[in-house]
Amino acid sequence: MTQAPYVCNGCEKRPKCNLEKSFYSAVIAENEAKLLLRDSRSGISLDEDEIQRIDGIVTPLVLQGQSIHHICCSNKDSIMSSERTIYNYVNDHVLTAKNIDLPRKVRYRPRKKVKTRFKVDKTCVIGRSYNDFLAFMESTEHSAIVEMDTVEGRKGGKVILTLSFINSSFMLAYLRDANTSKSVTDIYQMLWEVLDKKNFMELFPVILTDNGSEFSDPTAIEFDEENNRRTHLFYCHPSSPFEKGACENNHEFIRRILPKGSSFDHLTQEDDIQLMLNHINSYQRKKLNNKSPYETLAFLHGEEVLRRLGAEFISPQYIILKPELLLRNKTK
Repeated sequence: MTQAPYVCNGCEKRPKCNLEKSFYSAVIAENEAKLLLRDSRSGISLDEDEIQRIDGIVTPLVLQGQSIHHICCSNKDSIMSSERTIYNYVNDHVLTAKNIDLPRKVRYRPRKKVKTRFKVDKTCVIGRSYNDFLAFMESTEHSAIVEMDTVEGRKGGKVILTLSFINSSFMLAYLRDANTSKSVTDIYQMLWEVLDKKNFMELFPVILTDNGSEFSDPTAIEFDEENNRRTHLFYCHPSSPFEKGACENNHEFIRRILPKGSSFDHLTQEDDIQLMLNHINSYQRKKLNNKSPYETLAFLHGEEVLRRLGAEFISPQYIILKPELLLRNKTK
């Protein structure tokens, strides 16, 4: 095409023309225009002499400990660039000064100490795995299973040990100052003494728990001081909370009263934890034919066992499953 617009898009002779053709595409033209505009605005628009001049002003002052802000304010007539631009020059290694030379540009945070999370020793799991649990339940008449877990509050603070009875949905919970195996075995020794041998073995024939370090002394739980067996303990697969679902469901009730992240440090076993348990265990459950865990355990093992465990029944109209339960208790 020898005249404007110098493209062959609308030329009538195009089908028979043997000359090299040129076509206009609005999309291609727009993309090329954007690319040209972007390239014109990117990079450094200074020559080498100007860069050396700015470097001669900025770098010596930076090495004296001055900040870019102070340098730009004190030499604005000489530098004639914004503070942000000078920071970009430093960051892009245009100037001799580096980010590490700036007083506040680079400030390394102390590295976090990675806590070593000790799990149950593999030797403890031998004969106590989840597969061993399934095989044991098939070969025995035991039907009562207790699921054991830990509920954490503030990191490094007090924790709660929970024991959930699958048949009745009844739950025990004990406040511990630290998440240690000794604190767990001490609780079982206390229950062994409070309940006596017969009641303990009826309530705790089989215990199922996870691989937390606080459960790393199964022998002290399974056997008494005279090395007589009093229960059987098994471990779930790692990262498989669904294998002890009853326990996880009961934790939902705890979290209604003690939301996740709240501290347990101000709580006490007698005034707070036991009060919370009484309300949770008195709450009627559909799976129990609209009976409460308290009523179900009383039917299975008798009121005397509940008395020894310190449990009390709360009338349905007075049950509170909100944080205000413990707040009310503090204000009384």
